[in-house]
Amino acid sequence: MDQSVHDLTANQPRDEPWYRPAGNEVSLFEHCHNRGLAVMLKGPTGCGKTRFVEHMAWRLGRPLITIPCHDDLAASDLIGRYLIRHDGTVWQDGPLTRAVREGAICYLDEVVEARQDTVVVLHALTDYRRTLPIDKTGESVRAAPGFQLVVSYNPGYQRMLKDLKPSTRQRFVAMDLDFPAAEHEALIVQHESGVETALAKGLVSLAGRIRQLRDRGLAEVPSTRLLIAAGTLTLCGIPVREACYAAIVSPLSDEPSMVSTLRDLVDGTFV
Repeated sequence: MDQSVHDLTANQPRDEPWYRPAGNEVSLFEHCHNRGLAVMLKGPTGCGKTRFVEHMAWRLGRPLITIPCHDDLAASDLIGRYLIRHDGTVWQDGPLTRAVREGAICYLDEVVEARQDTVVVLHALTDYRRTLPIDKTGESVRAAPGFQLVVSYNPGYQRMLKDLKPSTRQRFVAMDLDFPAAEHEALIVQHESGVETALAKGLVSLAGRIRQLRDRGLAEVPSTRLLIAAGTLTLCGIPVREACYAAIVSPLSDEPSMVSTLRDLVDGTFV
């Protein structure tokens, strides 16, 4: 079993994970949770999907188990397996099974990265049955009150590589998240990094210019997370343009002409 998945535990943050709503996503998520509906969060990398789930778990008072998905994630990594110990063979629940038993919110980050046969095990949890069949033990675990399945993925990136089957997609209420409006994003950058308002607005302005290069040679556009990282570096005494080169330009591209274009945008934004 993937040890990183095996070690996941449910947790309930004591302090509120700061999140600034962009629309009615908080209310919609609450209604889905109250009705036991599974939720799919769609949006670009770094637009706040994970922070939103953390905030909602805190708001709803539910423990949260987050599972990062990848190509090697097997169904047994989610459900559990038998382990051989010195005193015999014992069954150990996986993180999904623990969430079902404990009534936690289970968040599968970038779900399409998981193998298709792994995704199929989610189906019985996303309809009227709300059960998790465990073939190896013959048990069918009914979801405890409060359990909710949440998945996320980046449709802009995934449509070129992988995607969810229609039979899976139609089991979720989909919520489309995107980068916030400029004024809204500047407030987030300022709050999370601690920079002054003018610099936060400058970083967001730079991101807006770079995001116009989407589908013109730039595979991924700068996330709000990268802007926060750049702002944080400036507080350490690093000049703003150098901070942007390191935290925004270099993570986005290695292609010389694109790097040159991005650096020019930085220089034009912070003269």
